[in-house]
Amino acid sequence: MKTFVHTDKAKIEEVIRKCDVCYVGFADTDGTPYVLPMNFGYKDGVVYLHSAQTGRSISILERNPRVCITFNTDRKLICQHPEVACSYSMHSNSVIAWGTVQFEEDFNKKVEALNVMMKHYTDRTFSYGDPAVKNVKIWVIELEEVTCKEFGVSYKNKHL
Repeated sequence: MKTFVHTDKAKIEEVIRKCDVCYVGFADTDGTPYVLPMNFGYKDGVVYLHSAQTGRSISILERNPRVCITFNTDRKLICQHPEVACSYSMHSNSVIAWGTVQFEEDFNKKVEALNVMMKHYTDRTFSYGDPAVKNVKIWVIELEEVTCKEFGVSYKNKHL
C-alpha cells in the first residue's frame, strides 16, 4: 500500500467538505494535550467553530490560541490478500491544518459564521434569536498550514 500527498487545493477542500466532524487539538501551556470532536463550517480557507462561552477549551485557548485540526474521510478497510494480516490497511483521505483561533464578537459576523456552519450541513437558511447569537462563542481559524494525504492506496489501483 502507498500513501499519496495531495497539494491540489480542490482535493484538500473536497476532503474538508466531506467531513461532518473535525478534531481540534490544543496544547495547554504546561504541554497537556486536549482534543475535541467538533461540528464546523469552512469557507475560503477559514474554519468556523462554535462552543459555549466558557469551559476547558476556552480556558486553554486564552492561554494558547494555536490549534491543529484534523479532517478524515472515505475510511474503508482494504487488503491485498485476505489471508495475510499485514496486507490489510485502512484507505482514507485526511487533511491536517494549523492555525490560530480568534474569537468573533461582532453580532453580524457571528451570524455570518453560523450561516457558514449551517450551510456545511444543510441547504436551509436560518434566522437566529439575539440571545442565541450573543451567548455562543464563535471561533475563527484562518488555516496557515495544510497537509493532505491519501492512505492505503494499492500500487495496482493508483496511476501516477
